Amino acid sequence: MTTTHLSPEPIRVLAISGSLRAGSHNTAILRAAAELAPAGIEVELYDGLDRIPAYNEDHDGPAAELGVARLRDRIAGADAVLFATPEYNGSVPGQLKNAIDWASRPRGSSALAGKPAAVIGASPGQYGAKWAQADLRRTLGVAGALVLDAELAIDRSHERIGAAGELLDAEMREQLIALLEQLSAHRQRAAVAA
Repeated sequence: MTTTHLSPEPIRVLAISGSLRAGSHNTAILRAAAELAPAGIEVELYDGLDRIPAYNEDHDGPAAELGVARLRDRIAGADAVLFATPEYNGSVPGQLKNAIDWASRPRGSSALAGKPAAVIGASPGQYGAKWAQADLRRTLGVAGALVLDAELAIDRSHERIGAAGELLDAEMREQLIALLEQLSAHRQRAAVAA
């Protein structure tokens, strides 16, 4: 009798950039994460943030707009979520916070409830969006996500990311791969605990 060992299903990570800009360094980092993902991890970029309307509880529920339903479905269908945030005025961009407000409803049974998540960020300044990352981790935790206690702050992003969106810094690539591995392990621990 021959025994066949099936390889485990890959961990599916939904990557959400908090920037709407076409040339965003944060989006470039998430594209790099998809290219650099170790075996067993698949990273897929979410591209509908600009189609999410402002949160209005009166418009929530079964009749929520298509963009909202798609966001919730994509988060619910992922094994984990990786957020990359720029820093606007010392915090998270409004459109990203708005998307999290939608994804956090209904409370207790939302797409984010119990979902493993990690936060990274890039900015042209010297702090790598650290304040925005801290705010986003706190917001996700309040929303019910299981937030990985790790940080990847990419400072001077205009010097470390090329014009075509490539990561120029080998250490940054290694840190990104390590964070994906940490997120995968975090997801596996969460699955065992559930």
